[in-house]
Amino acid sequence: MSSLSSNPKLQLAATAVVSAALAAGAILSYQHLQQFKQPHSSRRRYSIPNLPSNGNGDPALQPVTRMGPLPKPDPEDEHNQVLAHRAQNGDWDDELILEQLARNRVFLGDEGLVKLRNAFVIVVGCGGVGSHACAALARSGVSKIRLIDFDQVTLSSLNRHAVATLADVGLPKVQCLQRRLIAITPWVKFDLRLQKFDASVAVDLLEGWKGDPAQKPDFVIDAIDNIDSKVELLKFCHDNGLPVISSMGAGTKSDPTRVMVGDISASFEDALSRATRRKLKLKGVTSGIPVVYSTEKMGPGKAALLPLPEEEFQKGAVSDLSVLPDFRVRILPVLGTMPAVFGYTVANHVILSITGKLYNFEDPAYLSPSVTDFCLGYPMDYQPAKARDKMYESILAYVQASEEKIVRMIEGGRTDVCIGLKVPITPGDIAFLVEEAFRGRSAVSGIPTKLMLIRWKKPEKTTLIRIGEGKDEQKSSNLRLRDLVCMTKEEAVRHLNEVLLGNKNLEELYDKEVIEKVEARQKEAEEYEKHR
Repeated sequence: MSSLSSNPKLQLAATAVVSAALAAGAILSYQHLQQFKQPHSSRRRYSIPNLPSNGNGDPALQPVTRMGPLPKPDPEDEHNQVLAHRAQNGDWDDELILEQLARNRVFLGDEGLVKLRNAFVIVVGCGGVGSHACAALARSGVSKIRLIDFDQVTLSSLNRHAVATLADVGLPKVQCLQRRLIAITPWVKFDLRLQKFDASVAVDLLEGWKGDPAQKPDFVIDAIDNIDSKVELLKFCHDNGLPVISSMGAGTKSDPTRVMVGDISASFEDALSRATRRKLKLKGVTSGIPVVYSTEKMGPGKAALLPLPEEEFQKGAVSDLSVLPDFRVRILPVLGTMPAVFGYTVANHVILSITGKLYNFEDPAYLSPSVTDFCLGYPMDYQPAKARDKMYESILAYVQASEEKIVRMIEGGRTDVCIGLKVPITPGDIAFLVEEAFRGRSAVSGIPTKLMLIRWKKPEKTTLIRIGEGKDEQKSSNLRLRDLVCMTKEEAVRHLNEVLLGNKNLEELYDKEVIEKVEARQKEAEEYEKHR
């Protein structure tokens, strides 16, 4: 001790240590005080309301859901619902919202953020993809969101849902999203629809905003995993001019670098996309709908759609396993991260489209749809669509010409029978046959260029159908989708001359493998023809 007091260096070191300790204590005390004061300062500055009391010391629970009160709401639920109720009634300082959206505001600009805050978006399907899309929209500033889904949160939902917790299991998914998102963005107004989407309720579910019917949806998000409902939604939006983006299948996918946005006509390597495309083409919709899809190829060792166990089939009534009648029953392997990637990609497209300028697809000057044109505001350099509409029109003209030649031959060379002849085939039918039924290749050689469609078998009797007489007469061909085959132009010319107008039979020109392939493709076309 005496040596310490007599050593100047040791005295200086001890003084430094004590001073540092006192300084650190003072700094930590100040920081703690500031942390305690900051929420109260922010509360006063931004007018965050205190929770009202019902007279018994408990917060007053304001009903903000359309499904009924939450089961056993905890204090946090009550707190969030009160804040949401007051914020949606204007009792919220706008500075607080702008501070929360500050990064988006800098990115999109004041004008873009105003558009986003005034936007009304509908999300159809609130599972893995839809929940992440909805969460991103709410966090980004969209203030009016309609949620449409018939299903409830289950334990298996928790691997991919954006906000659901164990406490939400059993809740309708639409209510779960509102319950959690009002804790993040209390000013967002939700319109909950606990319904399954189909064509019969499309007008009601896609109507204007509940408080302002004149405000039509700025965008519709399709996050449905049932093909029939998905096709009905996309068809309705296409026919009624509602901007829509569709998420294709995230199931069995694992590579986030392969997720992209493209026109419905350009998507590939995706079973849900292929099935959706087929049915849309049969309904006359071949392009003009942006979709999010994955180009990841399936292969050995990768996840695949799981078949139902054989014992379930032995029990009969396999459909009883589905959530609803005619709904999917097979188990779909889903890596929890991939629906989030799809959902955020969808939301990204919607945000940039709303804050930019949407292109009018009804404009006749619009000839070659490219996904880049879906938004003319913020640049989005997406993969362009195939833009093969002109090819389909060319193929349709060839079908028309070949049918006229066949009718003229059957009718003994008379040219008058071909005047005004119509064929019951549309460009959508052509697109379906070429791209889907025949996989974009000649059935004869597999060549993917200079493709045409032509009758496969020589008619045994006249193909001419006459209705009416004189100037009111209608002449048409009895051609069906199942009658056509895809070939290159050179192959089609030979087939027309040697089989349809000549005397050779199919076995003389084609081997057994080609004939079986064509017949298989025609059966496929016949099946899908039922949906025309």
